[in-house]
Amino acid sequence: MTTKDNPTLQKVDALIKDGGESALAEVLDIILDHFGCVTGTVHVLNCVTGLLDLKAQRGIPDSILETISAIPVGKGMAGLAAKRHAAVQVCNLQTDESGKAKPAAKDTKMEGCIAAPMFLKAGPHDDLFGILGVAMPTSHDYSEEEIADLDDFGRVIAVGLTES
Repeated sequence: MTTKDNPTLQKVDALIKDGGESALAEVLDIILDHFGCVTGTVHVLNCVTGLLDLKAQRGIPDSILETISAIPVGKGMAGLAAKRHAAVQVCNLQTDESGKAKPAAKDTKMEGCIAAPMFLKAGPHDDLFGILGVAMPTSHDYSEEEIADLDDFGRVIAVGLTES
């Protein structure tokens, strides 16, 4: 998907370029609507601490906000996505026993969830900027097309924030 072919991606691109980090909550709302999700996060890699810092969220219970405010690379779904430079998904978080997600993640009451790396350029070996995560309250396996869309949204966010 290219920005000019997708009006939703165009809207996200414009919001991020105009508002920078202050537009992330609105951008996240648009992305959640696009995927039919109700919960989401945007984490940005802190180059000083090496942690993924939470910059925007929707639908995350207060009981786990502190836990996800700064995530080590390699821990939980977002941390694994950062470490692997690839999307990490769980079809049903409530019944998952793979170890991809931390037990406290079940407090979200979400089932189908995915955390995808945001890169400044296309490709898995380009600069990791952060992680974009979305989740829905029903079981769901994200398709290759949905993962590609998530990658596109992530790239627009990453580029837009570095340029703003």
